[in-house]
Amino acid sequence: MNFIDELRWRGMIHDVMPGTEELLSKEMVSAYVGIDPTADSLHIGHLVGIMMLKHLQLCGHKPLVLIGGATGMIGDPSGKSEERNLLDEVTLRKNQDALTKQIARLLDFNEANPNCAVAVNNYDWMKEFSFLQFIRDVGKHITVNYMMAKDSVKKRLTGETGDGMSFTEFTYQLVQGYDFLHLYLNHNCKLQMGGSDQWGNITTGTELIRRKTGGEAYALTCPLITKADGGKFGKTESGNIWLDPLKTSPYKFYQFWLNTSDADAEKYIRIFTLFTREEINEMVTEHNQAPHLRTLQKALAKDLTIRIHSVDDFNAAIEASEILFGKGTTETLKNLTEDVLLSVFDGVPQSEISASLLDQGVSLVDLVADVTTIFGSKGEARRMLKDGGIQLNKEKMSEDILVTRNHLLNNKYILIQKGKKNYYLLLVK
Repeated sequence: MNFIDELRWRGMIHDVMPGTEELLSKEMVSAYVGIDPTADSLHIGHLVGIMMLKHLQLCGHKPLVLIGGATGMIGDPSGKSEERNLLDEVTLRKNQDALTKQIARLLDFNEANPNCAVAVNNYDWMKEFSFLQFIRDVGKHITVNYMMAKDSVKKRLTGETGDGMSFTEFTYQLVQGYDFLHLYLNHNCKLQMGGSDQWGNITTGTELIRRKTGGEAYALTCPLITKADGGKFGKTESGNIWLDPLKTSPYKFYQFWLNTSDADAEKYIRIFTLFTREEINEMVTEHNQAPHLRTLQKALAKDLTIRIHSVDDFNAAIEASEILFGKGTTETLKNLTEDVLLSVFDGVPQSEISASLLDQGVSLVDLVADVTTIFGSKGEARRMLKDGGIQLNKEKMSEDILVTRNHLLNNKYILIQKGKKNYYLLLVK
């Protein structure tokens, strides 16, 4: 496959330096993407860079992942209006280990393959670099005029964003530029890739390589991913969508992709999956013929949930999703973790009841009409109960029963369903 063609039809090219395509056509090229370890998990925004590396590898080239232990200590000013908090070395190392494990699931690191992926950490070569050595060996070759011409710098210095820029952040592009030089010299890396906001930092690296070695290096960026409504990709009301299942459950992860708009799903399925052009075109046609079936969203959610998590997590997410649409069973409900249970029923009315009520048992009618206000009266509750309109933990009730601790989900919840669509979650304290 031609790497540039592959990215182009997927909508993953914003800028590409002249000569890049010619380089890729004549040799196996090592290329890198940098990720600063500012958290102990990747979020889905990082997947764009990882997918660029994945396609690079599938096209026969060699991907390098640079975990920015050093640059993470500084903070990239690109696209930022204020400085980030600086992290200590222990935290950065912990974050680096976590990110490396996640990336290992997505790229081929098998050393038996000539184009196996390699993970490096720029802290390993920057930690012994003295300040004097750095400004002599690196700073000497890049003028202040050149650095100040970068958009990420200009916007901060003119007050367009934020309150100016510290010397620390000003030097970020030099440190990133040196990374490229180091990888060029030690890993024969000739291409750096990243988001379009990284163009200035990347080209500083190509310039440093040219001035220090006389060699040629190249840059390629992809567009920053946005939502069709203009909102920020990957952000929800509760924050980032993380790859770590402890930060974002596989159910929430699955739901994020399932709930994308038609326009976004058509864009995302090209960027975040490995489906071929023919497969995607066929899915788009099928989706357009019956949009209500959400063909694209289902394919996108399935593919990503399985690749990032597992088949079991995907199946569990499907089962959890079906609970809201009447297909779930009592057994399915009991098997949900508390996190998933609360995710599934996020937004439904909740009430607190005393655990002491369940020690002796409380009648279902009393529970829904006296203890809570799910029903306006006992008479209304009894009528609906007689008609089979009340479910307790997804089990249809035909008569008044005693509700006890045996009915608890996760030892503290009870789910009441009134009619087909009205759910109520009781928290037992």
